[in-house]
Amino acid sequence: MAANSRIEGIERATGRSWADWVAWLDGIGAAGLDHHAIATALLTELEGMVDNLGWYAQMTAVAYEQHIGRRVPGQQPDGTFRLSVSKATAMRMPDLMSAWTAFAATDPEVLALLAAEPRVSGTERRIAWRAKGADDTVITVISEPKPSGTATLVVQHGGLPSPAASADTRLVWVAAVERFLS
Repeated sequence: MAANSRIEGIERATGRSWADWVAWLDGIGAAGLDHHAIATALLTELEGMVDNLGWYAQMTAVAYEQHIGRRVPGQQPDGTFRLSVSKATAMRMPDLMSAWTAFAATDPEVLALLAAEPRVSGTERRIAWRAKGADDTVITVISEPKPSGTATLVVQHGGLPSPAASADTRLVWVAAVERFLS
């Protein structure tokens, strides 16, 4: 079953109950479709209902896959797991990424997670620090602006093999973000 907060968000944005979404998805045979096919069908159905069409198609597809037991929270379509840790800061977006880059270059726990040198790229909408992680995982740290002019730090670590690995790695990232912001 999908997390209630995900379902409530879908219902609120679309004006359609979760039971109606499940009936519609069951009606198109979504249980027999892969994630991409479900999301593609949802793009058409959601047209005119929501502003961020792609995001809601993905969110609804994931909620349905969790509902039918195909996926557990944090699990990606390829069966691996991805975690996310975010924290609002008082820093501006470019300053936040500069500070993170300097911190990550010297923090032993962050360095222990890396298998390659990170690279930084960005636009005025977001700046991303990306690195290949150990065991073929992927690490992305994003600096995203908030309307106030400050920025949020978002750490994503994907390609993890299990919920336990995701939970353990999440603890490492939560501690790293706390050290960084202290």
